[in-house]
Amino acid sequence: MSNFKNFFAAAALLLLATPAFADLASDKATVEAAKAAGIVGEQADGYLGFVTGSADGAVTAAVNDINAGRATVYAETASKTGVTRDAAGQATGAQLIGRVPGGQFFKPIGGSWTKK
Repeated sequence: MSNFKNFFAAAALLLLATPAFADLASDKATVEAAKAAGIVGEQADGYLGFVTGSADGAVTAAVNDINAGRATVYAETASKTGVTRDAAGQATGAQLIGRVPGGQFFKPIGGSWTKK
């Protein structure tokens, strides 16, 4: 009987989580399109930024959602490893910038937007 209850609990959690996964996928698709269009880029601090200074509401909301998620991960990483949240973000930012495809933008710390 316990396994039966665990199955339904897991199924309920999956159903509740599905919209969040859908939202994340939608945000990612929106941001990827904005990156390809030169509107959004990766920054060395580990967050997304607006190459053009601003964007429409859907892109802005998607960037804000993704950046909020990243901030949470950086804070968790910092608490587990003893580094600062900024250091965790910068370490990730370096990796993300390394993966920026040609034609898209990145921004080093203290620098300006650069097209790869």
